[in-house]
Amino acid sequence: MSICARNVSKRFGQFVALDAVTVDAPTGALVALLGPSGSGKTTLLRIIAGLEVPDAGTVTYLDDDITRQSARERNVGFVFQHYALFRHMTVFENVAFGLRVRHWKEPRIRDRVNELLHLVRLENMADRYPSQLSGGQKQRIALIRALAPEPKVILLDEPFGALDAKVRTELRTWLRRFHDEFHVTSLFVTHDQEEAFEVADRVVVMNHGKVEQVGTPADVFERPANAFVMDFLGNVNVFPAQLKDGRVLLGEIVMPVNGRVVEKGSGTADVYVRPHELDLDRTGTSGNCIRGKIIHINPAGSVVKVRVRADDFGLVVNVDISPDKYKLLGLMTGELVFVSPRAATMFEPDYAI
Repeated sequence: MSICARNVSKRFGQFVALDAVTVDAPTGALVALLGPSGSGKTTLLRIIAGLEVPDAGTVTYLDDDITRQSARERNVGFVFQHYALFRHMTVFENVAFGLRVRHWKEPRIRDRVNELLHLVRLENMADRYPSQLSGGQKQRIALIRALAPEPKVILLDEPFGALDAKVRTELRTWLRRFHDEFHVTSLFVTHDQEEAFEVADRVVVMNHGKVEQVGTPADVFERPANAFVMDFLGNVNVFPAQLKDGRVLLGEIVMPVNGRVVEKGSGTADVYVRPHELDLDRTGTSGNCIRGKIIHINPAGSVVKVRVRADDFGLVVNVDISPDKYKLLGLMTGELVFVSPRAATMFEPDYAI
C-alpha cells in the first residue's frame, strides 16, 4: 500500500470524528472518501496530511510510520475546496511558492512551473492574478501548485464543491485523465456520489466516523453492504414490507428480493428498490403491481423521472424510464399508472440508518 491510515481515532471534545478507521490507498490509485457531512472524511484527510494529530492509530507511507511527522516532512500535496491561492501573487508565483520554500534553484523553478502550466493549458495565464481567473481555472492552478514539489501523495478536500455543475463535470473528466497520465496516489473527499463513481478507482463510504464499505464503484453500487450505503448512493425507494411464509410482501404485491432466502414466519422489513428497477405502464397486466397517480414528470436528462403517488400504501414512488418509453407512452401528470418491481434489496431488519 502507498499510504495507510490504520485504526485511526479522533475526538473533538465529546464528538467522535473518527472511530478506529482503517483506510488503504494503493500506489497510483485514486481513492474517494465518500459520505455525508460529519462522517469524518475531512478529519481523516487532514490526519493523513499531517494537519491534525490522531488520538490513536497510525499513518504509514510505504510501511514507514509518519504519524508524528509534520505536514512538510510528509511531502503531501493538499488541494482545498476554496483554492487558497495567494491573491497578491500571480499565477506563476502561486505555483512556484512551494518550490521557493524548498529552496529550489530559479532555473529549475521556472522549468517546473512552465511545464505544469502547459499541462493544464494555462501557460498564457502565468502573469494574471487569481481574481482574473474563472473558478475552474483557479482549481487547476490549485492542483498544479500542489503537484509542483513532486509530492508522494495528493489529497483533495471537496475539490469541485465551490463550482457550478457544468464546470464540475468538466473538471471531473479532466482530473481522471490527469490521474491516468501521472498515476500519483490520490485521495479526495466528496459527498457527491456521481463524482466519486466517475473519478475514483476505489470508494470508501463513511458514516458517523466509521467505514461502512470499501470497493470499486461497481462493487459498492451493485452490492451495497448495508441499508445506509444503499440509501446514500443515489435515489432509492423504501417500501415497508411484511415477511410471510417465505415471501416479502407489500400488501399483496410480491417484492422480488435478490439473493436472499426469507425464512418462513412473520415480521417486517424495509425493502429497497432503485427507480430504474421499476417498470411503469398503463394496464397493470402483470398483476404484481402498485397502482398510483402521476404527480410529477421531469423529462430533463438521460432518463425521465416520474413520481407516482400510491395512495393504497401512503407512498410516493420514484420511477426512471427511458426517453423513448416516455414518448411511446405519452405520459401526463394526473393519470393513473401501474408500477411493477423487477428487483429489490433487503438487509437485516435491525440495521438502522
